[in-house]
Amino acid sequence: MAGTVVHRLRAGLARRAGDDRERGDVPGWVLVTLMTAGLVIALWAIAGPALTSTFSNAINSVKGP
Repeated sequence: MAGTVVHRLRAGLARRAGDDRERGDVPGWVLVTLMTAGLVIALWAIAGPALTSTFSNAINSVKGP
C-alpha cells in the first residue's frame, strides 16, 4: 500500500516537472531580450552619428526641380 502511494506521488511530481519544461525557460528568454536590447543600444550609440551623417549627405545631394 505504501509503495503505491509513493509511486503515485512520484508520478505526479514527474508530470508537473514535465509541464514546467513545456512552458519554456522564461528567465532565459528575458535575459536574451535584455542582452539584445543592450546590443542594439550600444551599436546605435556607436554607429548613430555616422548613419545620420550619411543620410544627411544623401538627402543634400539630391537636386530638386
